[in-house]
Amino acid sequence: MKTKQLFNTVALSAFLASNAANAQTELSLWYHGAGNPTERAILTGIISDFNQSQGDWVVTLEEFPQAAYNDSVTAAALSGNLPDILDMDGPNMPNWAWSGYLQPLGLPQEKVDHFLPGAVGMWNDQLYSIGLWDAAVAVFARRSVLEDNNIRIPTLDEPWTGEEFTAALETLKATGDYDYPLDLGMSDKTEWYTYAFSPFLQSHGGDLIDRDTYLTAEGALNGEEAIAFGNWWQSLFEKELAPGTSQSPSDHETGFLDGKYALQWMGNWVAVKALEKFGDDLVFLPAPDFGAGPKIGAGSWQFGVSATSEHPEGATAFIDFATQDKYLAQFSDAIGLIPATAEAAKMTENYKEGGPLAVFFDLSEAQATLRPVTPAYSFISPTFQKAVSDIADGADVASTLDAATDEINQNIERNNGYGFNEN
Repeated sequence: MKTKQLFNTVALSAFLASNAANAQTELSLWYHGAGNPTERAILTGIISDFNQSQGDWVVTLEEFPQAAYNDSVTAAALSGNLPDILDMDGPNMPNWAWSGYLQPLGLPQEKVDHFLPGAVGMWNDQLYSIGLWDAAVAVFARRSVLEDNNIRIPTLDEPWTGEEFTAALETLKATGDYDYPLDLGMSDKTEWYTYAFSPFLQSHGGDLIDRDTYLTAEGALNGEEAIAFGNWWQSLFEKELAPGTSQSPSDHETGFLDGKYALQWMGNWVAVKALEKFGDDLVFLPAPDFGAGPKIGAGSWQFGVSATSEHPEGATAFIDFATQDKYLAQFSDAIGLIPATAEAAKMTENYKEGGPLAVFFDLSEAQATLRPVTPAYSFISPTFQKAVSDIADGADVASTLDAATDEINQNIERNNGYGFNEN
């Protein structure tokens, strides 16, 4: 009798557990990181923790290669098959929100207030996305190389001026010790061009678009300041201070480490390799100031809720759960990116106070400049990429920037101002 009672108790428990699992509503999550086992391990761990933490929702993951991800989302939107939760590259968010792919994200403001600006996706004064990390760019250099050549080591409070930066490159070139004094990463013909190089334009006083109206690039991308940027940019390649558009990917990947380049304009995601190579001799220097303040890019991959999700409360609950400080710290320790909050930074090996990469958190906080928050950005970015590539290859600066400005303005007009002319 006792055996039968025990069997019945076990069966009942299994039945109740099964029913509880079946009662959970499924939420689909699309992620761009297929093929990255480190990211996948952390994300699947977060999903597992979330699924076990409550009885209402169960998140399922579908992964895509990054190169195919945006096209997959666009196709799904057109066919009405978007998932509940999307991740997205930060500057693409306004276009997706404007296109009707996303709905506002209902996280409490007090949570958002703790995040770095580059990790928060705002559009039309509403929150649409939030990220677990941000990224920052710096000048990678060796202290010994700078000191041997009597080049001042800049600080966040006293960065190089544009003139100092160019003079430093010319000094390093004159040594004859390097193939080029600076690696800009010209082989990486992707969003890198806009993310990494438009801050130089902005530091000169120009921009990709007039941010007062978001209705024109006239004067911002082709004004005097922008032309000054273009002339300086072109001079880098005319004077052979940096390799041009024909740079090989392998040289970009290892050239600074191998001593082919004295300096490298690069992001924190490769900083650990450089530290392993150069140790305490390595320094991460702030962006130079060309007159309008030192600037670096901001905004990385973020999570949001699709417009067609029938369970936005569950999708938001997952995003809220995933953006806990402990998970931000896990991603940072594993892949080297900047944790999105100061509290998470304290929990990491690299970004805690005195950590070898803590400078990148400071750089992001002080110098980060968001790419234009407009649906037009998805057109602006490749247009700018082509312009700076053509200028690097010797095209006339003024006419190239004029042409890019006209193309952007025509796109904005074709799309009725992307809603800005209604404001």
